Amino acid sequence: MLLTRTILSTLLAGIAQASPVSLGRRKLGGVLICNEPNAQGHCEYAVYQLDTCYNLPPALINNAATFAPDGEAFFCYPYIMECDGICMSPQGCTMGAVSFDYPHKFNLTAVGWNHYITSFDCHQNQTAQGDSGTEQGKWC
Repeated sequence: MLLTRTILSTLLAGIAQASPVSLGRRKLGGVLICNEPNAQGHCEYAVYQLDTCYNLPPALINNAATFAPDGEAFFCYPYIMECDGICMSPQGCTMGAVSFDYPHKFNLTAVGWNHYITSFDCHQNQTAQGDSGTEQGKWC
């Protein structure tokens, strides 16, 4: 019995000292999209390639009340038309940049865009010095 405890204790101590599994750095472009506010209802999460337009999955087209980018240094522009579409809206084709810091990312009904998003693209934050930081300029 004592020998079993000693062996078990030694094994557990070895496991505890083993190097931890590296979670690695998350990639830029992770976005959670749900059809209800506060990340409820049908949700889809993916990491999207930056500077590329994506049409929303069929269940979320014109039905996205949550559009929540991850906390890394990037932002997305949601659009009312499909990728490569022509914007015909006199008010514009995007609600503007949405980042992790956007206050309505978990409730687009607050700004009336939950029934408009059809596509989006994301871009890395840029500053005048060329490092990560705040958004600068509009990508089209």
